[in-house]
Amino acid sequence: MKDKSLDFAFRYGAIIVIIGVIAFFGIKLPYFFTYSNLTDILGSISIVTFVAIGVTLSLIVDGFDLSVGATVSLTTVVTASLMIWYQQPLAVVIIVPLIIGAVIGWLNSLLIVKLRIPDLLATLATMYIIGGIHKTYAQGYTIYNHMQFPDGSKAAGEMDPTFLQLGQGKWLGMPISVILLLIAVIGVHIFLTYTKYGRQMYVTGGNEEAARLSGIKVKKVRTLAYVAAGVFAAIGGIIYASKVGSGQIDAGSPLLMESVAAVFVGFSVFGAGKPNVIGTFIGSVLIGVLVNGLTMMNVQYFTHDIVKGGVLVLALAVTFYVLNRNRT
Repeated sequence: MKDKSLDFAFRYGAIIVIIGVIAFFGIKLPYFFTYSNLTDILGSISIVTFVAIGVTLSLIVDGFDLSVGATVSLTTVVTASLMIWYQQPLAVVIIVPLIIGAVIGWLNSLLIVKLRIPDLLATLATMYIIGGIHKTYAQGYTIYNHMQFPDGSKAAGEMDPTFLQLGQGKWLGMPISVILLLIAVIGVHIFLTYTKYGRQMYVTGGNEEAARLSGIKVKKVRTLAYVAAGVFAAIGGIIYASKVGSGQIDAGSPLLMESVAAVFVGFSVFGAGKPNVIGTFIGSVLIGVLVNGLTMMNVQYFTHDIVKGGVLVLALAVTFYVLNRNRT
């Protein structure tokens, strides 16, 4: 009976908790269960979920990318500077940060796949390097419309109104960033579940040597996973700049831990027991619902991390207990 209860909690615990939390806040807070508030919750998690998708892809190939938060910070300030400092067209504003994210992912893969540096150490090093680069590039300043430089001059440009629609605009009451997120989640899920290359990623992460012997180019697969992680982090940085309307220093600092929490909560969704993008999305929703509800209940903001940590510990405890039990 105990084992059956644990299996049930492993498969459906996250879904039940989300439903329970929504029901609790819906009863306690009259404005919680409204279309506008629910779409606001999804809008609030869009950035961290894009970052979490990148973390998910790196975990699938048995890696880990600690540099995603720093990548968000760099691409946020670069995105803003391209408009405010250099008055570049929208295409350049979008493409350049994506290229930066891809290059960062490629550098991570070079250290990990080619030089065989452990992923945690390699991405920790790049995290510090990228953090220093983005602060040096921005000279320690937040980049905003017509900002004043130390020499007294002012920047000629401002954020493109069309660009701001990515993070602030809505379509039929739904934030555009949420629509983009849903497209990304569905697209990545289809790729991982129904394509040969997605299955090769799981095989590579499960047993690299067996994957290599079966003809899979494991180095290429792992390289592409890290490149994709960098690109998704860059997308998060672009949307962050659009949402706040500026390029903020250290914008991505809190996003690393939040994205990791979402990914590991997602391990237990429907009993997957492995990184999966649907679980990652549901993990982000759970954290977003909790933070939104606690905020509406006027719970002090500095207690939110305690709740996030508690949810993560509970999810990990159930997940790895069941997985370890099944292996014995």
